[in-house]
Amino acid sequence: MTRTSPEPVAEEAELAELYADLARQGLVPLWTIREGLMPTEPTPRAKPALWRWDELLPLAARAAELVAVGRGGERRAISLANPGLGGPPYATPTLWAAIQYLGPREAAPSHRHSQSAFRFVLEGEGVWTVVDGDPVAMRAGDLLLTPGWCFHGHRNVTDRPMAWLDGLDIPFVAQMDQGFFEYGPAAPEDAGTPPRSRSERLWGQAGLAPVAALGAPAPLASPLVAYRAERIDEALAAQLALEDEGHPGVLEPGHAAVRVTNPATGADALPTIRLEFHRLRPGASTPWHRSSASAVWQVTAGSGTAEVASRSMTLGRGDLLAVPSWAELRFLAGTGGLNLFCFSDAPVFERLGLLRQGTRAGGSTR
Repeated sequence: MTRTSPEPVAEEAELAELYADLARQGLVPLWTIREGLMPTEPTPRAKPALWRWDELLPLAARAAELVAVGRGGERRAISLANPGLGGPPYATPTLWAAIQYLGPREAAPSHRHSQSAFRFVLEGEGVWTVVDGDPVAMRAGDLLLTPGWCFHGHRNVTDRPMAWLDGLDIPFVAQMDQGFFEYGPAAPEDAGTPPRSRSERLWGQAGLAPVAALGAPAPLASPLVAYRAERIDEALAAQLALEDEGHPGVLEPGHAAVRVTNPATGADALPTIRLEFHRLRPGASTPWHRSSASAVWQVTAGSGTAEVASRSMTLGRGDLLAVPSWAELRFLAGTGGLNLFCFSDAPVFERLGLLRQGTRAGGSTR
């Protein structure tokens, strides 16, 4: 029988006894925790956070003097730890970002893992990576993909060090208990790097797909593992040129943007990570925007300001910015313009029907 009017003192005692009995059975009553489980909007633990490239790079160089690359730590990578997450080396709850540093003539051993990964090269050249046996040159402005469960290793064939941004879905895969890892050969063979990788020769012709590959099941990750700086630059410049001529093409006035896609399907190049490049004209700004996806942004050229969650942060070349879920965000370009690279977890939530986009006024769309 359901009680409707118990004595107050008796009710408190009986409730305390009920809660104690529930706890002993590993049970929690929903009515005591509903607001935490089902908030009216996202309440992320991650905070907006900024890491300066001119501070990161010297620290990575110091690490190179003290920490060897090899089977112990595998990679000399220094991860960004969001101050709101309480210690885990994650930029956001689903995204991992790090600066990886390879000294002169060093080689990072081959391995593979279920996590999807990319490398974005801010500056330098001379390192090449091997993705499932396909040697790929790494040069300034290039975006290189390592889809999940592909063997990959790196070798620096020059007398100069090189650093780049690594991005992976490590936190998401860990939360889902889907992490697998396997060692490969001790190091990539020093066979030299061809001008174009095999994946570029087969899949790098814009709008032209190899018919022989179209009969197979469509790959979840892009079969093209190198997206070159010159092509990215051409695409962004073309949008702004069309805007000058009065034709559509830009995302907003003075704001060009391109998304990295899988040439076999047109979907995101990696199944769990969205990759985009943005270019703002000098003095241009983006509208206020927010997304239930979280993201990490890196300045590739120019300077400006990011206004995120009531904070204003000045941005310079190479700086990295973590933007939590549902944080209001806009960018303002400096006098030299502002170029940005962004990666986010949007594809995951898009496929699950959970992604929402909003404006500062509070409107949202599914």
